[in-house]
Amino acid sequence: MEVLQISLAAARVNAEMTQEQVAEKMQVDRSTVRRWEKGDKIPGYDESKKLSAIYNIPLDYIFFEKNLAESESWR
Repeated sequence: MEVLQISLAAARVNAEMTQEQVAEKMQVDRSTVRRWEKGDKIPGYDESKKLSAIYNIPLDYIFFEKNLAESESWR
């Protein structure tokens, strides 16, 4: 689960957002975002789609540690 937590935290930081801002956009408590980033909880499919849109990155990057530069379809 370490890949997921690093990717979610990194995606948020790269989007220049706080956990509070993400929580507000996701309509969840900030502690939920923190648990996702720590790996204590995994976001569901619908939540993952929202995170992908908020962070402007493909789901594969969040869950499979893919490099955006290698993702031709995302360009």
